[in-house]
Amino acid sequence: MVKSARHESDIWLYDDEGDLLLEADKRTDRVILLPSGDPRHASKDPDRIRIQWGQHLLADLVAGRYRTAVCAVNDVDNSRGIVGEILELVPTSQWNVQTATAYAKMFHESVAVHAPHDREPYILKFDLDQLLIMAILRPRDKEHFTLEDLSRGFGTVAKMLAGRRERLPVASVSFLGAKSNALMGPNDREPSFESVLRTMFEAGFRGDVYPSLAMWELAPTGAFASYPFPESLNVMRSGGF
Repeated sequence: MVKSARHESDIWLYDDEGDLLLEADKRTDRVILLPSGDPRHASKDPDRIRIQWGQHLLADLVAGRYRTAVCAVNDVDNSRGIVGEILELVPTSQWNVQTATAYAKMFHESVAVHAPHDREPYILKFDLDQLLIMAILRPRDKEHFTLEDLSRGFGTVAKMLAGRRERLPVASVSFLGAKSNALMGPNDREPSFESVLRTMFEAGFRGDVYPSLAMWELAPTGAFASYPFPESLNVMRSGGF
């Protein structure tokens, strides 16, 4: 048996020798979480976005941990998008990926006729009885979302959630690493996770956000579990300590 040199006062995560057996190395997908703020301080105001590192969005949605989910949809093909996976997994859903895509196409065609000057993107609601999907509709004739699209979309989402406690709690995808509805920054590259969180936060969103699976390999870069990030990060970026 592996011998431990720890003292009795040390903190243990696991029973028996679990702590020694689960010491992560470079071959392990892992995230290093950094503490921030004072956990004894609580505010009545919704003042942050929680980041659900290591959690599985689809499993949590099916388990009923959220009443609303925010994701993306387009009017061409959502076969590789998370909206299709949700529609297939939730047992009370009368939607599938084909009908959701057809609805998005019909919606765009109707808007083009009756409200051609309205600002996009729009929010399509899919009521699955036990879960409400708020899908941000990718603007017509665009191959991907921009941060500006995300800002307007989440501004509408925040208004649709305001004062509606029956729609809470709410979770959102990160819009990064998407296959059907990609998000691109000004240089035709995906923006940083911080840029996405800032866009959501400034638009008024205060729910939970699930990082993409690729972000589970961020170590050795440390990650915070909520946004806004500590001011110390900006101090370090400016050359301070």
